[in-house]
Amino acid sequence: MTEKTRILVVDDQTVVREGLVLLLELLPGLEVAGSCGDGERAVAMVAELSPDVVLMDLRMPRVDGVEATRRIKRDHPDVEVVVLTTYADDESIFAALRAGARGYLTKDAGADEIARAVDAVRGGAAGLDPAIQRRLVEAVATEETRHRPVPGAPPDGLTRREVEVLALIAQGRSNTEIAGDLFISEATVKTHINNMFAKANLRDRAQAVSYAFKHGLAG
Repeated sequence: MTEKTRILVVDDQTVVREGLVLLLELLPGLEVAGSCGDGERAVAMVAELSPDVVLMDLRMPRVDGVEATRRIKRDHPDVEVVVLTTYADDESIFAALRAGARGYLTKDAGADEIARAVDAVRGGAAGLDPAIQRRLVEAVATEETRHRPVPGAPPDGLTRREVEVLALIAQGRSNTEIAGDLFISEATVKTHINNMFAKANLRDRAQAVSYAFKHGLAG
């Protein structure tokens, strides 16, 4: 049997939190590792339970979801965070992504959307609500047009292949999909990504997308 993805649910509203737990337990391939009502407890529970994915609310007492995400990604970089919130304003979206969240959904998302987002971030891609993804791309593209680079060699010493991988990341492709597109192994894709992140001082795929648009490398 395929190992289930273990989820930690974080939301300060008890009814919402308990409802999410019940919903997730009905979805195949997912297992609820635990739940809590604030960001500080979430950080502690990640250390205790080692979940694969944290489903994170943003507005919470003591420590909010953005700060909790930042701490989790700092101490447990392999744990992915999907934000599930009622807030879809640009400030909230970008704060969460800068903190290291790979997914961002609003609370009107259905069970299938949550499952797809979890699968996406586990596969190395972004799990974003389509409307939020459009806003993110539009914002980054607008910033890119303000600082359009002079054509020439790739920045930061990137190789041609690294630029190809970066362009596919910007298109939301997973490592497996990139390997298929370029006819190379997934291990080779990971090597290119690690080298590219080191050269460009990138922390995660969200930063890579921004970098790609800023430098005109998004394909």
